[in-house]
Amino acid sequence: EEIPHPYIASFDGKQLTDITDIMEGEPYESPMKPFGGIESFAWTPDSKAVAYTSRKKTGMEYSLSTNSDIYLYDLSTQETKNLTEGMMGYDTTPAFSPDGKYLAWGSMEREGYESDKNRLFIMNMETGEKQDLTSDFDYSTDELAWSPDGKSLYIRSAYQGEIHIFKVGLDKKIEQITTGYYDYASLAPVNDNCLIAMRHSLSQPDEIYSIDPQSKEVKEISFENKDILDQITMGKVEERWIKTTDNKKMLTWIVYPPHFDPSKKYPAILYCQGGPQQPVSQFWSYRWNLQLMAANGYIVIAPNRRGLYGFGQEWLEQISGDYGGQNMKDYFSATDEMKKEPFIDGDHMGAVGASYGGFSVYWLAGHHQKRFKAFIAHAGIYNLEQQYVETEEMWFANWDMGGAPWDKKNATAQRTFATSPHKFVDQWDTPILITHGEYDFRILASQGMSAFNAAKLRGVPAEMLIFPDESHWILKPQNGVLWQRIFFRWLDRWLKPQATTTDQQK
Repeated sequence: EEIPHPYIASFDGKQLTDITDIMEGEPYESPMKPFGGIESFAWTPDSKAVAYTSRKKTGMEYSLSTNSDIYLYDLSTQETKNLTEGMMGYDTTPAFSPDGKYLAWGSMEREGYESDKNRLFIMNMETGEKQDLTSDFDYSTDELAWSPDGKSLYIRSAYQGEIHIFKVGLDKKIEQITTGYYDYASLAPVNDNCLIAMRHSLSQPDEIYSIDPQSKEVKEISFENKDILDQITMGKVEERWIKTTDNKKMLTWIVYPPHFDPSKKYPAILYCQGGPQQPVSQFWSYRWNLQLMAANGYIVIAPNRRGLYGFGQEWLEQISGDYGGQNMKDYFSATDEMKKEPFIDGDHMGAVGASYGGFSVYWLAGHHQKRFKAFIAHAGIYNLEQQYVETEEMWFANWDMGGAPWDKKNATAQRTFATSPHKFVDQWDTPILITHGEYDFRILASQGMSAFNAAKLRGVPAEMLIFPDESHWILKPQNGVLWQRIFFRWLDRWLKPQATTTDQQK
């Protein structure tokens, strides 16, 4: 069976000997699927023990629980100790301080809530005392690393629509190290005056940078994409704070076409984020690339709607149990506000998204009241009741939907399932393109097929692109090229007024 386990071995520079499976006979994963990697392990500085992350559950419990723990394996005694017993959420990414006195890790508090705040915890290895260093910091820890002097840690954190590096002292004092329209994608302290980090933005793929944490000076040290980027004109990226229906301010990224002319009118695209709790930050993607959308002549509207990291815990948590609620009003607020701009062609606006963004598109299709002229949904949830019994992550469905559809006394669950997009197909009247991967077990391809059939049966113009060899994500380069071609062919057909009437009737 393909259950990943950690092994340790002696290495003399040429070959491995004394190979030991430190989870011998255990039916559990370490690293944890699907995203776990080398960050799941940490040697003690004296090399006498190794810490690892595992969620020691099987069967139904495995699908219901997010309770992973940090375990310490002692090389001499071959004994394993659970260091986070009784901490019920995800406990991940162990890292020992340089002197071995402390263990740091990321910890979520609540079992079954995969998007809970990821807290920065440390444990005194002598006394076993645990402390949350980010209890006064209303943001989540994405990655952590000890400073070489062992007096503080560096973390990455989604913050106000960007992902930045912060320094956290053992006294809980927190200092922001990086700024700007960027996402820092990794960090590695070298010495007290130097961090090495990877960084990207909506306008640039990853490059490697050095950062002086004292002066905050950032220098690029790799230029892998320079030759290509020098040949490309990127569109302007602007942050707007748009007022929501409940009088809050919502950061919305606007990406303009290259060579933007404010005296002209441009079609616009509302970008609906997946997750649902994933920040609309300065991300770089080869599929959902906002600059590529802008380069095709569209103004892109990308709101950090309710339910996203980077704006505090209240903003993040609001979406759970409110799928068809405030976050959808947030989308309408952004759309309606931008429609007032003279350079936006309000008669030619579209909405696109994947996963929860696909759900959002299906939901908008039944509620948008003629705001949009075209939709694209990838790997979206069409029927919430079906999704509940189809997905492989039951903790996700339980937490976000509030419970099972058959639990008639559960008001939150009943409210969620009442907002399912499939219940509003009678209102669908707008052309829709649906794409899905057949190896998708998070949201089965039958969801996309059902939505496509419903649109066709309603007489709504619809196309469907199924990838028989893709999962929840389109990962193969040739499939990605095809996806982009179909994506823009569909948008151009419905959102560019110069499209002929006959073409629209095909």
